[in-house]
Amino acid sequence: MTGTPTTRIERAGALDAADAIAGVRDAFVGSETDLVYFDGNSLGRPLRATAERVRAFVEEEWGARLIRGWDEKWYEQPIALGDEIGRVCLGAAPGQTFVGDSTTVLLYKLIRAAVDSAPDGRDEIVIDDDNFPTDRYLVEGIAAERGMTVRWLEVSRDAGATAEGAAAVVGERTALVVLSHVAYRSGFLADVEAITRVVHDAGALVLWDLSHSVGSVTTELDAWEVDLAVGCTYKYLNGGPGSPAFAYVAAGHQGMRQPIQGWMGHADPFRMGPGYTPADGVRRFISGTPPISAMLGLADMIDLIDTVGMSEVRAKSVALTTYAVELADELLAPLGVTLGSPRDPGQRGGHVTLQHDRMREVVAALWQRDVIPDYRDPGGLRVGLSPLSTSFDEVRRGMEAVADALRDPA
Repeated sequence: MTGTPTTRIERAGALDAADAIAGVRDAFVGSETDLVYFDGNSLGRPLRATAERVRAFVEEEWGARLIRGWDEKWYEQPIALGDEIGRVCLGAAPGQTFVGDSTTVLLYKLIRAAVDSAPDGRDEIVIDDDNFPTDRYLVEGIAAERGMTVRWLEVSRDAGATAEGAAAVVGERTALVVLSHVAYRSGFLADVEAITRVVHDAGALVLWDLSHSVGSVTTELDAWEVDLAVGCTYKYLNGGPGSPAFAYVAAGHQGMRQPIQGWMGHADPFRMGPGYTPADGVRRFISGTPPISAMLGLADMIDLIDTVGMSEVRAKSVALTTYAVELADELLAPLGVTLGSPRDPGQRGGHVTLQHDRMREVVAALWQRDVIPDYRDPGGLRVGLSPLSTSFDEVRRGMEAVADALRDPA
């Protein structure tokens, strides 16, 4: 390996020694191995505590209490855990957040509910042209279903949506604006408060996708006067593959009719009578039987974040991505790599994208060496740094491995 690895080793070691929450890393399965995990923004490592929680759930709650579990705890669990996510991670008062279906289904519910409640004449949905594919596909499909028009907000691929850009496309025909808090490709951190204000000034609603921000970026949905939000739980919230998403519906919008009327959103679900009467509050947005067993890992991570505090989590996230950019400048820029993310940490979420036309093959080679980033077209290697499970030395080893792979013509 070229360069001055001893200096880099010492630098990473000093950063880890100064990290007040470094010990939290031991709580995660696999943290003791040499594997470099740069994909915590896609699937977080599991917590060791989750194995015990799952065992206890199988033997005690499910195995011993059986169907009684619904009366004793499970019926209220989607709202109770939603309130905890809201309190710990979202800056949301109780009664506005619930855990439910997949991200896609919850986005569909809230987008449809919002556009169906829009006043006559508001027949446009605004979304940026580099939003996550699911968000774009859903908006296009719902617009077709409801006879609406999609208005595209064009954004730079190494940045994202801004208040100025939003102001240029919203207007008297806008029903809803759908944007991501952190851009999935570039990691750009949108100014939620400023953009939300622009949308409201135009008389429209806004829905924020928090999937790439929740658990790594401080968020204040109530203070920012956000209308609607959806986020997944298997990235920085470490809920596990396919863990259920959450949705936030501000108190003032909970009278909207959601489009998937299921028995668990009924005012009296166990009566099972004729006709649908929606429950009061955010419960009306629940449809089917809640995925109770799939919430177990998520609950452990919310407890951990609550103990550490979101301000500490965000500070660690900024420090990790700043160090990754520092190493990219030192090791990768001489090899032709450019930064596909904002250089200013105040405009960056929890991941950094590195651009080079060989990154697809580089990522494939790195996976064979137990260095796990991910790839995004065109030519983007994403370094996803989960704040509580990633060390600075892990970042060093991973970035050195990227440089080695780029030097290897094979």
